[in-house]
Amino acid sequence: MDDAQRRRRTTRRLWLAAVVLAVLLAGLIVPPMISIGRYKARITELMSESLGRPVHLSSVELRLLPRPEFVLTNLTVEGDPAYGAEPVLYANTVTAAIELLPLWQGRLVISSISVDEASLNLVRTQEGRWNLDSLFRTAAAHSKIQGQNAVRPLPYLEATNSRVNIMNGLEKLPFSLVDADLSFWQSNPGEWRVRLRGQPARTDVSLDLADTGVVELEASMRRAPELSEMPIQVDMEWKEAQLGQLSRLIVGSDPGWRGDLTADLHVQGTVKAAKVTARLRATGVHRAEFAPVSPLDFDVNCSLVYHYAGRTVNDLACDSPLGDGQMRLAGDLPGGAPPRLTLALQGIPVQAGLDLLRTLRGGIDEDLEARGTVSGELKYDVAAGTTPAAPMAAKGKAGHAGRRKHAQAVEDAAPNPLSGSLVVQRFVLRGGALRQPIQIPRITLEPAAATPGLSQALTTEVALPAGAASPLSATLRLELAGYDAGLQGPAALARLREWASVAGLGNAAALSGLSGDAAILNLNAQGPWLPAPEAIFPIRAVGGVKGTAPAPPDAARDRLSGTMEFHDVKWSSGVLASDLEVSQATLTLGGNMLVWDPVAFTYGPVEGTASLQVPMGCEEDAPCPPRLEVHFGELDAGRLEASLLGARKPNTLLSTLLAQLTSSKSTVWPQVDGVVKADSLALGPFTLRNVTATLQVQPAKADLNGFDAEWLGGQLEGSGTVTKGDKPGYALQGSFAKLSPQAVCSVLGVRCKGGAVSGDGKLEFSGFSSKDLSATAKGTLHFDWRRGKVALSAGDGIPAALGRFDRWTGEASIANGTVTLQQNQVRRGSHVAPVEATITFGKPPKVAFTPVPPVKTAKR
Repeated sequence: MDDAQRRRRTTRRLWLAAVVLAVLLAGLIVPPMISIGRYKARITELMSESLGRPVHLSSVELRLLPRPEFVLTNLTVEGDPAYGAEPVLYANTVTAAIELLPLWQGRLVISSISVDEASLNLVRTQEGRWNLDSLFRTAAAHSKIQGQNAVRPLPYLEATNSRVNIMNGLEKLPFSLVDADLSFWQSNPGEWRVRLRGQPARTDVSLDLADTGVVELEASMRRAPELSEMPIQVDMEWKEAQLGQLSRLIVGSDPGWRGDLTADLHVQGTVKAAKVTARLRATGVHRAEFAPVSPLDFDVNCSLVYHYAGRTVNDLACDSPLGDGQMRLAGDLPGGAPPRLTLALQGIPVQAGLDLLRTLRGGIDEDLEARGTVSGELKYDVAAGTTPAAPMAAKGKAGHAGRRKHAQAVEDAAPNPLSGSLVVQRFVLRGGALRQPIQIPRITLEPAAATPGLSQALTTEVALPAGAASPLSATLRLELAGYDAGLQGPAALARLREWASVAGLGNAAALSGLSGDAAILNLNAQGPWLPAPEAIFPIRAVGGVKGTAPAPPDAARDRLSGTMEFHDVKWSSGVLASDLEVSQATLTLGGNMLVWDPVAFTYGPVEGTASLQVPMGCEEDAPCPPRLEVHFGELDAGRLEASLLGARKPNTLLSTLLAQLTSSKSTVWPQVDGVVKADSLALGPFTLRNVTATLQVQPAKADLNGFDAEWLGGQLEGSGTVTKGDKPGYALQGSFAKLSPQAVCSVLGVRCKGGAVSGDGKLEFSGFSSKDLSATAKGTLHFDWRRGKVALSAGDGIPAALGRFDRWTGEASIANGTVTLQQNQVRRGSHVAPVEATITFGKPPKVAFTPVPPVKTAKR
């Protein structure tokens, strides 16, 4: 027994050794005997027949160990010209496993083809055909084995670490699958299997591929007389996808959503008609800036029957729980015809709608809470469209006329395919900036009348108390793409501030500076569901807040338009020492501009009117500051100074303003461009008329350009700069022309006449009070007076040379509160004499002359 077992064991070892030796000998002897060039052409021909497309190879190498296989270099499978010039498949290295026994018989049979780091292009035409159609058609046509020399038309295909590109016609889309593993084989004659696993990617944006999820697909297909009748079964799962990266993948940007998403898809039937079931699950859904107590999670299950030829969907049914309620969407989507859909809601919490809106959009207060439920049913069916019903008309002749008019309107109205209604019961919105909740017992959303050019919508109108004597009329229109809301009527300013903050309007806090009577609103807001509102109230912008961020295109942004009227209100600003009283102001919103016009205001003893234009959506590198125009009637600089600075006593408005204007504690000045006009401006003993000045206010200084005024019977032009510091500094330069000598001398208490006076000068000073301004004033003055005469009287000290002269020119310096005449000449004929004089600032100014001997010039 033991001897027999030992002999059998020895025999098996000898046979195994012989086989190993034979394989080694074959590996050494057979390859040189095989014509690789002959098989290169055969491999190329075989793969071309199997794939139905021309195949090109650079080189072929035979390798028998560890298994017989060909190593192909630079494999290219050409694409169908109908789908473009890009190849279907390209790979640097391809391994084709062969069956050894047929090879000894002179036949080449490829059992599998393996590629690594390949590039596969999937092309879809506008007609909906894919470039892989020809592959399936070729495989179906060659599925039967014909004769003993026939080969398997489609060997086992597998690709690892590859990339799948998606093209739309000739355009290569940025979407692709990377790190893809793909297998394609025949499990049985006439039955094909596909397995795919990869990570979705996008080439034109930066993505964290670990968060785009993993797509896994298992599919099977069986042979059929027609490709459209080929039985198919597809199971696909997209798992571990993070909503932020998924959004960047799909739309190219991150709207700020967070959460995990998993999608399952099952398709069974034929290419012609398939039953589809899908499930979409999301957990931990929230916005990036906050994590709510109850994330907006959902679990949607859908089923439908899809018909490829007509691109139709039948028996659509989607169900999803939402909070304590349930929603269901059912119907049909006929290809090329209007859909037939029914949406049923049962007890859907209003809070779920608020959470959805807050998740989709930013800027909505996370502390807001909503109560109430939504129930009802909506149907969309063009064939079953209804026309508006005629209401009961009044009795008498007017009633008959009304009925005829309405009957004609009903006859002309198009049938409305949307029917049904949604009812919101016991709506309450509280929390956030709302000191008092918004409560509406019942809101009914009904289909709007069919209007050419407008989408189907649900509308409602409710009376909304807003703290005024009568409620606001609020209208709301909801469409699939967006919303349209309107407010008409009075609203208390306190309530308006709360609502602006709740709605997420930019710079809504600026309304806190307003107090007084209710505002009259006539506003309309509309926009898509996804982007956040960017409407900005301009009051705070005038107070020094930075400009707005760049706005998105008009097609993808919210638009707030209309007017807001204010009467008898006060505006508190951090720049002015006291409140600005506004008797009337109208704010107009629309387009890319907010306009305050007109604004009638009073600031202490100063009255005026103003208009303000605030551009919206300015680029950061191209700022566009607000445009301000102010017009005063009679303006007194002293009264204006008192209004701006307040009482000149410690611990009053003046000390507060001084603290704000110091460089260490003050806020920056608002950036404003504007024009200031005044019918008259009193500057101590001088009065300027028809004053116009152009301002450019920057964070640390203000430029005064284009100053123009009528002064002392002539014209005054100039420019200047006001700089910020512990005390404001002023630098002015200008010129004057055609001044009346009578007017000039009357200020100095002297009687004069003669020709016009002209000149120019520069002046710098700083401070707040008249004393500071006079003490710090320094500069130069040049003047020219022709054919003049100063009235002389005994004891007045006026030099005799000024009694009558042909021309008086000179320079003067300004310092230490005085104007001192320097080099000057009083010329009469050939006689020239200098004049020495000083003018001391005061009310009125004081002039002192010093007699000097005349100087006779050389004869001409």
